[in-house]
Amino acid sequence: MKKLVALSVMCVFSICCLAQWIQSQEKTKGNHWVSAWTTSLFLSTPLPGFPAESPITDKTVRVVTRPTIGGKQLRVRLSNEFGIAPLTIAAAHIALTDHDSRIQPATDHVLTFGGNPKITIPAGAPAFSDPVEIAVKPFAEVSISLYVPGPVATVSSHLQSLHDSYFAGPGDMTSMQDLPNPDTKRPAYFVSGIDIWAPYNTGTTVAFGDSITEGAGRKSGQYIDYPDQLAKRLAEQGETTIAVVNQGIGGNRILHDVTGSSALSRFDRDVLSLPGTTCMIVLLGINDIGFPRVRMPGAKGTEAKEGPFASQAVSADELIVGLQQIIDRARAHGIKVFGATLTPFEGTNVYDESGEAIRQAVNTWIRSTDAFDAIIDFDKVIREPEHPARVRQEYDSGDHIHPSAAGYKAMADLIPLNLLGGKQKPK
Repeated sequence: MKKLVALSVMCVFSICCLAQWIQSQEKTKGNHWVSAWTTSLFLSTPLPGFPAESPITDKTVRVVTRPTIGGKQLRVRLSNEFGIAPLTIAAAHIALTDHDSRIQPATDHVLTFGGNPKITIPAGAPAFSDPVEIAVKPFAEVSISLYVPGPVATVSSHLQSLHDSYFAGPGDMTSMQDLPNPDTKRPAYFVSGIDIWAPYNTGTTVAFGDSITEGAGRKSGQYIDYPDQLAKRLAEQGETTIAVVNQGIGGNRILHDVTGSSALSRFDRDVLSLPGTTCMIVLLGINDIGFPRVRMPGAKGTEAKEGPFASQAVSADELIVGLQQIIDRARAHGIKVFGATLTPFEGTNVYDESGEAIRQAVNTWIRSTDAFDAIIDFDKVIREPEHPARVRQEYDSGDHIHPSAAGYKAMADLIPLNLLGGKQKPK
C-alpha cells in the first residue's frame, strides 16, 4: 500500500513537472507585449521659459512617436495620470507618419478601447488601447491622433519631447491626412507609450534619467539622444529583439520633485509598469547636486540671491541611498540595473567645489560598488582628460553640461551591447 501511495505521488509530481516544462516551452515560443517607445509624462510646473499649459478644449492633438523595434501588432498607452478630472478621448486614430503633421492615409486605423472608439480615463489612471494590426518598421514614425472635447485643465505631458506635436480644431480631425493650419508645440500630450506584440525573447532596456538622457539640445525629429543612438547601434548589428526606450525628464532629480516627480516617486510608473523590461540604465543625480546651488540674479551692484531650492541640498550619502533604492526595487522585478557615472558640470552657474566633491564621491561609489549589475562610465568618456571637472570641448553642446550630438554618440558607443543581450561587434 505504501509503495502504491509513493508511486502515485511520484506520478503526480512527474505530471506536474511535465506540465510546467510544456508551459515553459510554449511560453518561450509565444509572443508578449514589449515596450517599444515611451515618453515620461508629468504635470508641468510653471518655471522660467516653461509657462503653464492652457486648458485643451475641442481640439485634435496629433502626437508623433518612434518605436525602436518593429512589429505587426501594437497597442497605445494613454495617460491621465496627472489629471484632476476624468479625461474623455472622443476619437483616436493611429497611422504611419508622412512628415510633420501629415499621415499616410492608407495606414490609418481607428483605435478602440474595449471595442469602443471613445474612452473616459479616470483622474490618475492610464489606459491601453485594444491591439491594432498595423505593420511598423523599426524607427518608423507613428502618429497618434486624439480628439479631446475637453475642457482639460491639468494636462499629462512631456515638455521637451523628441518630436513636435500638432493641434488643430475645433472638431474631430483625427482621420484627416493633413491637419489644417495646426499649431506646433514641443510637448507630447496624453500618449505615454507604444507596445509591440513581439517574440518572447524580445525585451526592453529603459534609459532612466534627466535631461542628459532626454537628449537636451536636439531639434524636433533629430533623435540624437543617447538612447536612440544606442538603439541604432543595436539595429546595425542586426538585433531586432532589444528595444530601447527613453524615460528621461529634463531637470529630474532622485530625491525631490519639480520637473516631474522625483525618480523614486515615478519609478514604478516609468520603469516597472513597462512590459518586457529586462534592463535599465540609471543616470541621475546631477540635478540633485546643482539645483540647491542655483543663484538668482540680484539687483545691479548687489550679490546674487539664494535660489528657490537652497533648502533641498543633499549629500553624497543621500544620493547613494536613493540609487540603492532604485536598484533594490528593480531587482525585485528581475530587472538588471546598470549604473552610469555622473558627467561633469564645471562652467555652469551651479558649479562649485562642494558640488563637485559630491559628484566625485557618488562616482567613486558607483565605480566601486557591487550593487549594480554593471557600470557604464559616462564620466570617463565625456570629461576633459586634462581638466576632469569639465566636459570635453568636442562633446560640449555649449552649456558645459549637456553633450553635443557627438557627445551623445560617444555615450551610446560606450555601452557594451552584450550587457543588453546583444552581440558585441568585434573591434
